[in-house]
Amino acid sequence: MSEAATLSRKADFPGLVTAEGKPWHYLDTAATAQKPRAVIDAMSRALGKDYATVHRGVYGRSAQMTLGYEAARRRVAGFVGAKNENEIVFVRGATEGINLVANSWGRANLREGDRIMLSQLEHHSNIVPWQIVAQETSAKIDVCPLTEDGLIDLDWLEANLTRAHKLVALAHMSNVLGSVLGAKRAAKAAHAVGAKLLLDGCQSAPRMRLAMDELGCDFFVLSAHKLYGPTGIGVLWAREDILEEMPPWHGGGAMIDRVTFEKSTYAPPPQRFEAGTPMITEAIALHAAIDYVEEVAGEAGMQGLFAHEADLAARTREALSRINSVRVLGPEQSAGIVSFVMEGVHPHDLGTILDEENVAIRAGHHCCQPLMDHLGVPATARASFGLYSDDSDIEALLRGIERTQKIFG
Repeated sequence: MSEAATLSRKADFPGLVTAEGKPWHYLDTAATAQKPRAVIDAMSRALGKDYATVHRGVYGRSAQMTLGYEAARRRVAGFVGAKNENEIVFVRGATEGINLVANSWGRANLREGDRIMLSQLEHHSNIVPWQIVAQETSAKIDVCPLTEDGLIDLDWLEANLTRAHKLVALAHMSNVLGSVLGAKRAAKAAHAVGAKLLLDGCQSAPRMRLAMDELGCDFFVLSAHKLYGPTGIGVLWAREDILEEMPPWHGGGAMIDRVTFEKSTYAPPPQRFEAGTPMITEAIALHAAIDYVEEVAGEAGMQGLFAHEADLAARTREALSRINSVRVLGPEQSAGIVSFVMEGVHPHDLGTILDEENVAIRAGHHCCQPLMDHLGVPATARASFGLYSDDSDIEALLRGIERTQKIFG
């Protein structure tokens, strides 16, 4: 994706200007992406003139909305490379997707003596649900270490997985370090001992080509709001045969076949896992977000978006490494995420000063406290890029850091 194309796309995002009409240098896309006008308009239409419930109404607008809702499921299936739409479960976000797997598959399959393998860089959403289910089932948790440059150590993983491991749950891409997992190798290692592999795809989905068969995983989760879509909806992909065997987690309307006071029978997947009125307008907007992202990616595909953001990250790392008081974390070759610490300056102070310069970064532990402990810091500053990011954002960041140096100098 060319610089000219990127600059032209900034106009698609109403949020990239301040109230005073000045450019807002948004470098927090790893937390949540700004929304293009196409997504805002799609959700507005769905909430307005097109609105009706789905799956239940016999009137025309409900039927049309149902078609739109299920079309969104098919669109997601195509985007992630699923075999069919029955492998796509709509959830409130990736966090709920992981909790669904933990509470449904985990409770049904984990027993005392079983083990779960996580890694040192996992987001809390891929740690806490497994701790809860491990406590309930008497399973144990192991933690795969990182290499010196911040990658999940697959040599260690291969050497330490055993038949006792029933699940391996790893980030496809780190939300702190930008490091990318060798997913195929991780899948091969997990399956060699009979374990299932869950990938947290929150950071990879907005910037990498996805094909579930090629990745080799058994579960994959993503959140729409990081994919330039709305909050309140995410996706759990799982192989159809696994979903068929999983019991429901939430009970209520829409997920049933027949209900009596004596017992209930359940709908097949994915409806079995979508109790209650679903995220109707959010699904419509997610469809629009995927359309937008793939239209921007064009012939280069998602690899072009990845290359664009990785190039910005590499140049940011290079510029930061020339500043004596700054330590840059993570591998040299990473996705569009750069975490760093500044000597004598707490990340929150840096973030506050940068905000005065109309630069938005993330400051904190990024829901990765075990990783912060490993890095030996309480928090980091993180700049993360999106398809709308360009050189002006890097320049504004560096100006803000220079000002911070003068203030704390």
